[in-house]
Amino acid sequence: MKKILCLSVAVMMMAGCGFMKNSTSSNAPQTTNTAATNVASNALSAGQGAGNALMQLYNQYKADGNKYDYKNMQNALNTVTLLANCEGLKTNYKDKTYLKEFGKGLIASSLGLVTQNNVETVTSSLVDMVKNNETVQNATTQAQNTASTAAGYANTAAQYAGAISSLLSAFGK
Repeated sequence: MKKILCLSVAVMMMAGCGFMKNSTSSNAPQTTNTAATNVASNALSAGQGAGNALMQLYNQYKADGNKYDYKNMQNALNTVTLLANCEGLKTNYKDKTYLKEFGKGLIASSLGLVTQNNVETVTSSLVDMVKNNETVQNATTQAQNTASTAAGYANTAAQYAGAISSLLSAFGK
């Protein structure tokens, strides 16, 4: 009985070693930089959100006769959305991977408004809008905290009226 038990244990150990050998060799997962992947994914998502908001702002800008009406509630909401999606640019404006992925998102979601030809200019304008502006975080936080009030959004839109108008007029379509 002992021989059978010892033999069974030996067989299981050998099978286990063979399994471990196989699982640690060719079947081992490849090492990836998860942090870099997350940053790129976040940048792409932020760019898509910003591109969509930018497209909405531009469509309304054209409908209003090439004017940015920051008192229009939809414009105010889209401005807050644009700023919220550009928050990452404030700390990542020197990160080429972040900017590249953010640009891909802008292009993908703006339905032709942002293109390969103008993505760097648009991204640069957005960086300039948020980079040295402490009120970006405060404005978006304030607006989000008062999400049910038009005044919170209108205040945020009014703070960025000049920058948004300038950006939208640069598209010139």
